[in-house]
Amino acid sequence: MNVLDLIRAAGPLLWVLLLLSVYVVYLVAVRVQVLTRLGRDASALIERARAVTAESGSGAALAEVDRAAHPSPAVSVLRAGLSRADRGVEAASSAMQGALLVEEDRLYAGLSALGTAAQVAPLLGLLGTVIGMVRSFLVFSQTTAPTPEQLATGISEALINTAGGLIVAIVAYVARGALRARADRIATQAERVREELPGWLRRPEVSLNFEDMLPGGVRR
Repeated sequence: MNVLDLIRAAGPLLWVLLLLSVYVVYLVAVRVQVLTRLGRDASALIERARAVTAESGSGAALAEVDRAAHPSPAVSVLRAGLSRADRGVEAASSAMQGALLVEEDRLYAGLSALGTAAQVAPLLGLLGTVIGMVRSFLVFSQTTAPTPEQLATGISEALINTAGGLIVAIVAYVARGALRARADRIATQAERVREELPGWLRRPEVSLNFEDMLPGGVRR
C-alpha cells in the first residue's frame, strides 16, 4: 500500500489534516525567515551609540543609528528613545516602551496560531478515529460474518487519522517552542536597551572636591 492508498483509506478528514500541516509548515518557514532577519546581532551598534551619546549627545547617536539601518527590535527601541531624548528621560522611556510593545507583536506573531494548530490537530485525528470505528461497527451491523477487508477500511481510517493528527500536533508544538525561545532572546536585547538608555542620558552632576579648592572658593 503506497501513500495515495493510505490517503484514500483515511477518508476525507485526512485532507483537512493535510491542509493544516501545509499551513503549519508555511507559518514556520515565514517565522524562521522573519526571526533570522530580526535576530541580527546589534551589540556593536548599541555600544557605538552609547559612546557617541556620551561624546556628542543623543542627536549624533540617533544619526549614527539611522545610518546603520539595522532591522533588530533592539535598534528600533534605541532609535525611539534617542528621538525623544531632547524632551527628557521620561519622554525617552515612554517612547521606548511603546516601541518595545510594537516589536514584541512582530516577534511573537504567528505563535498563537501554531499553538492553536497543535491543539486542534489531535482533536481532528480523534474525530477521524471515531468515524473510522463507527464504520467498522456498521460493517458488523450489516454483515453477520464480515471479511478482514471490510473491517480494515474503518480501522485503517481510524489509525491513519490518529497518526496524522499526532504528527501535525508534534511538529506545530516543537516549532512553536523553538520560535518562542528565539523570539525571547531577541526581545531580551531590546528590553536591555530600554533599561540602559536612560542611564546614558542622565549626566552625573559634577561634585566639588574641597581639597582641590583654593582659599576663597576658587578652583585650582
